[in-house]
Parts: sequence; C-alpha cells; structure tokens
Amino acid sequence: MHDDTDTIAAIATAAGEGAIAIVRVSGPESLAIADRVIACAGAPPSQRLPGTFVHGHLRVETEGSRETVDEVIVLIYRAPHSYTREDSVEIQGHGGTTAARRILRALLQAGARLAEPGEFTRRAFLSGRIDLLQAEAVLDLIRARTDRAAAAAVEQLDGRLSRAFDSLYDQLVDIAARIEATLDFPEDEVPGIAMSRVRVTLSSILEQMDALLGTWNEGVLLREGAIVAILGRPNVGKSTLLNAMLGMDRVIVSHVPGTTRDVVEESMSIGGVAIRLADTAGLRETECDIESAGIERARALMSKAAYILYVVDASDVMDSYDREHLERLSPERTVVVANKCDQSVKFDRSDLGRWTVVETSLIRGEGVDAVKAALDSKILSGAPTPAHAVISERHRALMVEARDEVSRLLESIYSEAGDPVLVASGLRLAIASLGLVTGREYHDELLDAIFTKFCIGK
Repeated sequence: MHDDTDTIAAIATAAGEGAIAIVRVSGPESLAIADRVIACAGAPPSQRLPGTFVHGHLRVETEGSRETVDEVIVLIYRAPHSYTREDSVEIQGHGGTTAARRILRALLQAGARLAEPGEFTRRAFLSGRIDLLQAEAVLDLIRARTDRAAAAAVEQLDGRLSRAFDSLYDQLVDIAARIEATLDFPEDEVPGIAMSRVRVTLSSILEQMDALLGTWNEGVLLREGAIVAILGRPNVGKSTLLNAMLGMDRVIVSHVPGTTRDVVEESMSIGGVAIRLADTAGLRETECDIESAGIERARALMSKAAYILYVVDASDVMDSYDREHLERLSPERTVVVANKCDQSVKFDRSDLGRWTVVETSLIRGEGVDAVKAALDSKILSGAPTPAHAVISERHRALMVEARDEVSRLLESIYSEAGDPVLVASGLRLAIASLGLVTGREYHDELLDAIFTKFCIGK
C-alpha cells in the first residue's frame, strides 16, 4: 500500500457505455486538485459548501493551452462527512470507457495517484467510519446475485453482525479485566474471585458463539450459491428438466440414451439463493470412453452438490441401479423427480418413503413448478426466510478459535483446576481472535487479504 495521506483517484462506475461515468477523488488535496482542473462560473470548488453540486468543464493544460476534456458535474464532500472521512470530490462526466479514462488521466496529472483495489473502503475502515465486518459487507453487496443475498449484506453493513461480535468481545474483556485485577494483589490479600459467576457468563458466551456459528451454512449459500445436480439413468428426462426449469432450450434433448456426455451448468435463483443447475450424463455402464468420462463427472458431482434432483422413469419399475444411487444420497438434500407420469405409472412410490417425490410429465411441461417448490423448501430449511447478517468463512475460522478457547477454559473451571492466571491468558487469546473479526485488532496482511478482493474505485 502507498502512503494513506496521498490523494487518490479512481473510476467508480463499471466499464462500458452508460449515461454517466463517476470518478472519485479522496484525500487532503482533493479540493485543490479539483480547482486545478475544473473551470466553472463563480467560486472554485474549494470555496464551495459541502454537498454542493458544481457545473463546469474539466480542462487540462496541453502545450500551453487549456483543452476541454468533458462537461462535468462536481459533488463536494468535506471531512469528516464523506465515505472515507476525508475531503472528497466526485466528478460525473459522460458515460463510456474513453470519457472516464480521460477524466481520470487529468486528475492524475493534477496531483492525484491511482487508487489501489479497495483503497477507498480501506480508508473508511482506518478512519473508524466502518469496521471490517461492514467493509466486507460492501463487497458482499456488490457481489450479491439475489435479493436475499443483498438483504443479508445490507443487514451486515448496518452493523447487526458487528454488534453481535462486539458484545462477545466486550463480555470477554470484562471477565478478563476482573480476573487480572486480582492478580495485582499479594497472594495472602487476593479478594475472592467468584468463579461460579465466571462459569455462568462463559457458558452464556459459548451459547451465543454457537448461535453465530450456526449461520455459516446459510452464509455459504448466500455468498457462493449452491450446486444443484440433476442425476438419473439415461433417457429419463434430465435435460428436459434443465430446459424446463430455465425456461429455454439450453441442452439438446433426444430419445437416444447417452446424448448428454458432460456436465452442463446454468445459473438461476431459487429461494433467494443463486444456484448452478447442472445437467449430467446418464448413470449407466458403458464401453464408450467419452461417455464414461461424463458419467464419472456426474458421480463426482453427486458428493459435491449441495442439492440433488434425481430423475426416475415413472413408466418403468425402479431397478436396483436407481436404488443403489439413491441410498448414497441424503433425503434432506434430494428431490426425486418421477417423470413420464402421463404414461402408465409402474414405479412404487411407497419404496421412496424417505424422499421428497414430485410427479411430472416434463414433455408436457407439467410439474415443473412443483419441482421448483420442492427444491425451494429444501433450500429454505437450511436458510430461514427472514434475511439477516450471516458469518463468512473468515469469521467462522476466527470464531472457532475463540470458541475452542472458551470451551477449554470452561472445562478447567468445572474441574476446579482453573488457575486465574491461565484463565486470564486464555481469555486474551479468545479476545484476540474476536478482535480480528471486526478489526479491533488487525495487521497489514489481514487488511491486504480483505481489500485486494475489491475493485479499484470502491
């Protein structure tokens, strides 16, 4: 990272054609740089009130003359009332990649430097405007692929998750401070430490930690989406199901078994969760090397997928091959799609008592909504409907460290072997782990790992 006192600039809008392009500038020289490049009627930008919109022309010196780069609107921010809590300006010019780059080039020539990925949000964190959890929520919101993922990110950005972690942190600090205060007394003057109270408080903290850890699975679904594999024997309607769920002819459908020989994936949203719907090669024994490779990929996807749509031919008796594959699958994450129910139904539904079964006639388009509803129910059972902030893998790893330490301390106190010095030391370890979640404690490597994931300009 460069010096945090530099004045930085970057294009904030996405590349490509658009109505406007926004270039952001932040740092101590923001207003002075705006004065150098903006020609406007009346007072220059540095003498305008915060929140003011200034209309003018952005110009640069070129071989002794002033060249107009673009007609622009400049929005003035003054510290600490900006995203970074620094003096800032946003310049709105005409959309398009070339126009935005010309504005940015003029600002760099006037004294700004190009911002690094995530540097605006990094400065917002370092200035105390947001914590690390809220900074990560900014990225989650940008990357959200469904309304539900966006709602969870907004909850986190609003500080809901931060308050939960801060509460745990403060409770542990309070206990540690009380225990450490007794360590300053001579041994024969140590006031009594109510370890029973410490035990009760740590037990409560442990429950709160478990509740937060319980949101991790939902966090994975919302942030990363879920793979939903369509499995089954050849020619049972797997590709037809994929096309029907997408509402388009994405894959070739044929009565010839073995038409699909590789995994075909498409994205859609079900239950507010982004999913990757994967059509696979039909499960059977074959001597074709290409088809065998596709079947192996299908079997590999069986264990990797979050949910399974297993298609069976309802017009035929379900054989041992299907039963064998179903026995490997979890009923909680599997929907059995009994296709071809427009024909004479021969399969025995009672054999599938543990599984959710949906009867369809995909060739007629019947039962597709029921399949979506059944899959929606599976997804929602692992991710409650109300949107709320959920932890990420980084939060989970640090929380597990803290939880393990608290659990170990509880065991030592219950066994009456809880040495106050060791308890205080263990609490400090747990506190340090929680501090890294919100940024109460941090190091440059942690910040680099988080903010380099951002785009330049955010």
